[in-house]
Amino acid sequence: MGEAVEIIYTNGFSKLCTQPTPNHDHSSSWYEETIDDDLKWSFALNSVLHKGTSEFQDIALLDTKRFGKVLVIDGKMQSAEVDEFIYHECLIHPAFLCHPLPRNAFIMGGGEGSAAREALKHKSIEKVVMCDIDQEVVNFCRAYLTVNQDAFCNKKLNLVINDAKAELEKRTDKFDIIIGDLADPVEGGPCYQLYTKSFYEQILKPKLNDNGIFVTQAGPAGIFTHKEVFSSIYNTIKQVFKYVVAYSAHVPSFADTWGWVMASDQPFSTDAEEIDRRIEERIEGELLYLNGAAFLSSATLNKTVSLSLLTETHVYTEDDARFIPGHGLAYRN
Repeated sequence: MGEAVEIIYTNGFSKLCTQPTPNHDHSSSWYEETIDDDLKWSFALNSVLHKGTSEFQDIALLDTKRFGKVLVIDGKMQSAEVDEFIYHECLIHPAFLCHPLPRNAFIMGGGEGSAAREALKHKSIEKVVMCDIDQEVVNFCRAYLTVNQDAFCNKKLNLVINDAKAELEKRTDKFDIIIGDLADPVEGGPCYQLYTKSFYEQILKPKLNDNGIFVTQAGPAGIFTHKEVFSSIYNTIKQVFKYVVAYSAHVPSFADTWGWVMASDQPFSTDAEEIDRRIEERIEGELLYLNGAAFLSSATLNKTVSLSLLTETHVYTEDDARFIPGHGLAYRN
């Protein structure tokens, strides 16, 4: 007989089950995430810091042995303490560095504060609006994710609790950068409509300044997973903006390559040397992952993914959306 092993399932509840453990000398708690119907990803826990259900989402904050503190929403890992810098540097800095001189930014989602933290490193930034739909996510990230406490206290940060679509619709100001730091589109989740052509075209793009840049996280971009949503998000954005760049990087805690899409009506013309120069001049502090060469290489996709992006025909709409495996709270209710 093995020890009792607690498996934390993706719907936010736990269950005790008996499994053999090495040396049979202690019990362990494990978090288990379904990647696909025939594939799961699990890792050992030190403790569960928070677990509950807000008005919009299932939420868990886990202290893991391998990846530190991990934020999980609707059964999908959003970020892990030890390697979230890869995701957030790739999300924020390429757009900011390609812009001539960004002064303000709007973050859709981003409740954990990491995207705001990276944006506020730019010396030219005067205002960052972070709009997250879920007050509970923001509250416990402020309490537990100490790495972002300075960002939450920064006077340049304007925190808004609202649906990003509704917030952008009602605002009269425009932005140099708009960032989609949204949860992955899952069926029944709160944000899949923020990946649609109508949203990009009718609501988001009119809120960008003339030389503005939009960037969004775009889901898994691995050799076997990029057709779930990445290729569709890329093709959808291509219908709205003149210049679109897809790029990717491996994020260890995600157990996959991850994708982002950056878009503008102005061409992106910076080279590696210029990006490095702008990092040196514009950013306070040191980047851990991104430099000019890393960004250019991240935008050079392998043959399989490149061909998929080239031939993708699906356009993301409210009535014809694609989802990654898993379900949000609305679907389960």
